[in-house]
Amino acid sequence: MRKISTSTQSDIKKAAKALLDGSLVAFPTETVYGLGADATNPEAVSRVYSVKGRPTDHPLIVHISSKELIKDWAIDIPSYAQKLVKNFWPGPMTLILRRSDLAKDFITGGQDNVGLRVPAQPIAQTLLREFEKLGGSGIAAPSANRFGAVSPTTVEAVQEDLGQYLDSKDLVLDGGPSLVGIESTIIDCTNEIPMILRPGSITTEMIQKLIEKKPIINVTNTLIRASGMLPVHYAPNAKIKISGVTNAGEGFIALSNIPTPAGAIRLAAPNNLEEFAKILYSAFRTADIHGLSTISVIPPNGDGIAHAIRDRLNKASG
Repeated sequence: MRKISTSTQSDIKKAAKALLDGSLVAFPTETVYGLGADATNPEAVSRVYSVKGRPTDHPLIVHISSKELIKDWAIDIPSYAQKLVKNFWPGPMTLILRRSDLAKDFITGGQDNVGLRVPAQPIAQTLLREFEKLGGSGIAAPSANRFGAVSPTTVEAVQEDLGQYLDSKDLVLDGGPSLVGIESTIIDCTNEIPMILRPGSITTEMIQKLIEKKPIINVTNTLIRASGMLPVHYAPNAKIKISGVTNAGEGFIALSNIPTPAGAIRLAAPNNLEEFAKILYSAFRTADIHGLSTISVIPPNGDGIAHAIRDRLNKASG
């Protein structure tokens, strides 16, 4: 694996060509770093599953450069989904839609739907446009980490997790720390009422205000499989504790107005909810680097992105 440290236009063009040739490219998005492959190349996509150690029936999200390309990958797009696309793309939102013939089983996990997203991060956008100029249709990209582990929000985390599994033709684009820090909101748009399969920074309140329909949240009985829906996910090596007393020697994460308990090791003191989401995974990784066995977290209260933070904490704690 060779790290591209500058992510210049020339570097990104090389990465786009590498994708077309069947190699993998790890690249930044505003949420977390993704591990990309040509979404129409079954051999390349198979390598994504292998590198991540991901079950092959667990579908991948296809990244495209603009909302105009949605009809290449999806059919029967409801009017409320079109409103979501118009207002929140590019951005940290993934829509589950009925798949077109372009979306094959090796992308969808054998399901009749496909997940689509238009990322806002400039390097991701440039990579997608360059790839499409070469004839590519979309980049399949789950998070660039081993399956079930903490998602990477820096290029160093990508290298730490996947460096030993990638080969010399695979590339990594460095875009600095991720701005959002948790994965995209996933919304099932295959029914009359939208269902939030994974909360994120595009919140329930934002969706309801826009489409004047209250989305179904905390979905557990859907037959649709999507990223981040397993009961245990986003987990560091350390045990996550979100209730009870914080003991001496444990890592501690809480908003900055909450004092550090005696003897605890402060891993993060975010000043607001957006900062909490942004630093959560890097704090998990810091705990693992220092060999901490337990991380005690006081979750934020409230709706909006606080709900997404609690979702990640609950899944990380198992």
